[in-house]
Amino acid sequence: MAFGRKRKVVPFRTAGELDAMAAAGAIVGSALVAVRAAAKPGVSTLDLDAIAEATIRDAGAVPSFKGYHGFPGSICTSVNDRVVHGIPSASDVLADGDLVSIDCGAILDGWHGDSAWTFAVGTASEADAALSAATEFSMNAGIAAMIDGNRLTDVSHAIENGTREAERRDGRRYGIVDGYGGHGIGREMHLDPFLPNEGAPGKGPHLVVGSVLAIEPMLTLGTEDTDVLDDEWTVVTADGSRAAHWEHTVAVTEDGPRILTLRPE
Repeated sequence: MAFGRKRKVVPFRTAGELDAMAAAGAIVGSALVAVRAAAKPGVSTLDLDAIAEATIRDAGAVPSFKGYHGFPGSICTSVNDRVVHGIPSASDVLADGDLVSIDCGAILDGWHGDSAWTFAVGTASEADAALSAATEFSMNAGIAAMIDGNRLTDVSHAIENGTREAERRDGRRYGIVDGYGGHGIGREMHLDPFLPNEGAPGKGPHLVVGSVLAIEPMLTLGTEDTDVLDDEWTVVTADGSRAAHWEHTVAVTEDGPRILTLRPE
């Protein structure tokens, strides 16, 4: 007797649940905008953390990151060669030309939003500006692949292709950070499946209407390799090159991809 194998899908949400996630995501977006507005020379990353936490709590939500596996901050503040998971600190004071990646999450009514972006403090170098733009471009390429009928690695492949297209456009090479990527998200911040930022298409679980992924490419001006600092959180590039990190929480809908972490204009 033959038995059919059940098709694996990326976990999906109802329309109402997606609206709930979008409400959490909007708070994340507001917190990111508030942090960027405050990020000036002389401001510490701990100052930025306080601004983000106040924005999240004033909106009736809770920071996803604070206390998560012992993480002490409400946001991750990763400056220059720090890729991700940087811990906010009073001694980490921003200077003109710093490249800052802020990762932020919030929980509202049990649902998570998760988003990140990279920006320069003051004047960005040409290389830093290109790096950040390339990372955003790669993220948007991945978002465009969030359509019903695609598979998980179709999104990975789109992100990789976006990176390679940015390389051709910019006339420079970007490192795709090895071992880090996106993930499922819903009533928990990190859910299966893991979403690589590169790879062959046509593999992994299928995307269906309501499937949700956090799409988050991380690129560098040099190596793909990283180290973790003694704080056991902060990930840095192995060669000291600068890094950028962009992320949106995105759902598959009948009308195409829906970004659930929109930022106010």
